[in-house]
Amino acid sequence: MTLLQGVLGARASIENPELPLTSTALVDFLDGAKSLAGTTVNEKTSMGMPAVWRAVTLNAGTAASLPLHAFKGGDETRQPLMSGQAADLLAEPHPDLTPFELWEIVYGHLQLWGNAYLRKLRNRFGQVVELWPIHPSQVRVGRDSMSALKIYQVTNELGQLEPHTDQTILHIPGFGYDGVCGVSPIRAARQGLGLALAAEEYGARLFGSGSLASGILQTEQRLTQEQADSLKIRWEGKVQGLANAHTAVVLDAGAKFQQLTIPPEDAQFIESRRFQISEIGRLFGVPAFLMGETEKSTSWGTGLEQQATGWVTFDLRRWLVRVEQRLTQMLRPSKVYARYSVEGLLRGDSAARAAWYKAMWEIGVFSTDDIRALEERSPVEGGDVRYRPLNMGVLGAPDPASEPTATEVPA
Repeated sequence: MTLLQGVLGARASIENPELPLTSTALVDFLDGAKSLAGTTVNEKTSMGMPAVWRAVTLNAGTAASLPLHAFKGGDETRQPLMSGQAADLLAEPHPDLTPFELWEIVYGHLQLWGNAYLRKLRNRFGQVVELWPIHPSQVRVGRDSMSALKIYQVTNELGQLEPHTDQTILHIPGFGYDGVCGVSPIRAARQGLGLALAAEEYGARLFGSGSLASGILQTEQRLTQEQADSLKIRWEGKVQGLANAHTAVVLDAGAKFQQLTIPPEDAQFIESRRFQISEIGRLFGVPAFLMGETEKSTSWGTGLEQQATGWVTFDLRRWLVRVEQRLTQMLRPSKVYARYSVEGLLRGDSAARAAWYKAMWEIGVFSTDDIRALEERSPVEGGDVRYRPLNMGVLGAPDPASEPTATEVPA
């Protein structure tokens, strides 16, 4: 049995290459399935919803904007690498795309398809020097039943399948069930998204059908089209504009005006759409206030700051760790690992950034040059030392027997 044959007989699922590209079931899967609400839900149609667009681009853009560096050593001796293969790769992973653009695509694929794939390009020494994103719809992956290796079948520009392994493909899976592929959040939440798409379509049809006209002018006389248009123009001239507010209107020719209102069952779709925004935010782990819903913005913690911190800690971080660990795995066997600087989220808040730097310096975590490096400034003379308080008791309490002093030690 060949390696490829082992994959073909591995699993009977829609992601498995056992299902040919010409299969109607696979085409239906790629095009999206109908929800019970009657709408087609897939990664493309779901992005037509402003709430999905906001959640995906917010997570992807925020994660991609964070500084990503290569480090060496352990926790005590950790040092950022300024040069070398790993540092150069993370600083410039693609010849055309900026690092932000590349990782924004990766995180977008992760959230919509549940998987991100990058083609590894190596130099003559076998080192990975470039990463090229591959659209998830072009990749099918399975695991060889004999060697347990992953095999990727990538559809090229000619529509042909090219087999690849982890040697040439960097696969970043999202949450999944089998340890091979991640699950598409869009397809997992198809019914909820289908309901939201249906509500959006219903609202568009409601407005497009003229159901929200302000009223109807009625008369028992038979009017020609010209007379009807003239009556409409005269009516609008008397009621439109601020100057005509609260004035009496006299109608002739037996005309009567009937005010129209939205039926309660039609007006409920507005509340339904608001609920769907909350549901979509829950799906992608985005707080309501970041989705533009501020009605319950202080429902957790003491305010928006705590909600933003919770978003970074409990939601955004899980996407960052996936990428960090897969990149670290790719950089082996060298003792180098990739790590995001979440502190980059403080760049927009000068006061919070200054307070954080001050706290880190006072406990000896950062030296002056460490802080200057984070601010992209050059080192200064004597800036490579760390402040360390002396004569400190348990839990940092000063020793009452002596005056507290401090010293500086090399970083």
